[in-house]
Amino acid sequence: MIHGKYGRVLGMILAGGKGERLMPLTRYRAKPAVPFAAKYRIIDFALSNMVNSGLFSIYCLIQFKSQSLHEHIGKGWQFGSALRGRDFFVNVVPAQMWDGERWYEGTADAIFQNMHLVTLFNADRVCIFAADHIYKMDVEQMLAYHMDNNADVTVAAYVVPSSEASQFGCIATDETGRIIDFVEKPAVPPEIPGRPGFSYVSMGNYIFERETLEESVLSDHERVDSSHDFGRDILPSLFGTHKLMAYDFSTNVLPGNDKPYWKDVGSIKAYWEAHMDLLRRESELSLYNPQWPIRTVSYSDPPGFTYPDKDHSCSVDGCLRAEASRVLGAYVRKSVLSRNCVINAGAVVEESIIGQNVEIGEDCRLRRVIVDAHNIIPAGTSIGFDPVADAERYHVDPASGIVVVGMPKIQLRKKLQKPDTYGDVNDGSGF
Repeated sequence: MIHGKYGRVLGMILAGGKGERLMPLTRYRAKPAVPFAAKYRIIDFALSNMVNSGLFSIYCLIQFKSQSLHEHIGKGWQFGSALRGRDFFVNVVPAQMWDGERWYEGTADAIFQNMHLVTLFNADRVCIFAADHIYKMDVEQMLAYHMDNNADVTVAAYVVPSSEASQFGCIATDETGRIIDFVEKPAVPPEIPGRPGFSYVSMGNYIFERETLEESVLSDHERVDSSHDFGRDILPSLFGTHKLMAYDFSTNVLPGNDKPYWKDVGSIKAYWEAHMDLLRRESELSLYNPQWPIRTVSYSDPPGFTYPDKDHSCSVDGCLRAEASRVLGAYVRKSVLSRNCVINAGAVVEESIIGQNVEIGEDCRLRRVIVDAHNIIPAGTSIGFDPVADAERYHVDPASGIVVVGMPKIQLRKKLQKPDTYGDVNDGSGF
């Protein structure tokens, strides 16, 4: 458990992202609430990292289309009454317009508008982590590095191909690991000296000394030219005057013969690829380490079921399946089946992600398709074989060709359709 030499440590998870590159999966939900790996939400990874590391004082800052995210945390991330108290909580913090009638205007502004929570907790240092990546990380090791180096700020950093680095803040360090330059999302990412083709980037996870955090966000708030973002504004303003250290994520060690993992799933292509990675025999991301569990809401759904039906044999090969998923006389290969989905007789589903409460009709063919929750795919439908026809009916990701069937549009009882701008609606099963 994080205590003692670390002082009072507060976790603040930034979970307000729109996730525009993940549309239409984010039409009715925030990016951290997007389902992942059959039974999880993306935010479960950030929360699991903190809890597994012994950090039990956590605020989740939410904003856009947050209803399902709020319900998910409320159902699955509350401590029992014996632990609940000042230092044991996972609390949701919606945008409350403490500083005028405005939403959070950036990651730093989200912290600025909730600095009273840091004061009330009497934090000594604050772990500000992203909720929109898939990662496994022992936060205590980063915290120990922060303390050992007497840092004002520590930034989790990772090496990625330079071709991908323009999505992130790029870091330059001296031989001690101290940050000597920081550029947010450069068009031409700087390469690591001696390692052509690779760049050192920020993972969007930070540890701040409380005084440095207070000073920096208050100062940033006064700047009319600021976008109020940690990567774009706060870190570049600090590395010349404060001690900013880069924590090399590759040095992180997990128990259970496991290894750290981090992937940005902010695009349809990356989201689909991360799922396909899970279906390998030796996946880079293990969900089966009892010493580092990925925690989530548990539902009272029945077990999964597989059975031949209507003169069709049944085959499920290389799949990840959640509770109550049923394969009835269908062939399913290298796919992810979420809770309460049904694949009916004669259907063939390959390299696809099937959302919760989805029904795939008889004799359907799906290849490289993401079907979001609550859809019914009519019998005989083919998706993923004709790009022109798919583009007329569904969303086709231009970067990968993956077809996405978004959630059905909201319908009133009399079949009247609400406009897309209606917002977040939840029928109890969770969008």
